[in-house]
Amino acid sequence: MALMITDECINCDVCEPECPNNAISQGEDIYIIDPGLCTECVGHYETAQCVEVCPVDCIVVNPGIIETKEQLRDKYLALND
Repeated sequence: MALMITDECINCDVCEPECPNNAISQGEDIYIIDPGLCTECVGHYETAQCVEVCPVDCIVVNPGIIETKEQLRDKYLALND
């Protein structure tokens, strides 16, 4: 799984600095999450930090990208080699 930011994003800027993989960036209209970098904080934290700090609950699981916790762990390991 990877996370995504929905249109409810208010561009409050709190999620971007929380991402340990630098997967969040400012898009054209709202913040976006790069699914190739998002590990839902596996390897860093118990829960996704962007979800924890989002004041409008606009960060959800991306239904187009389904990954197991093992795949997320492997992605984390590859990103941190």
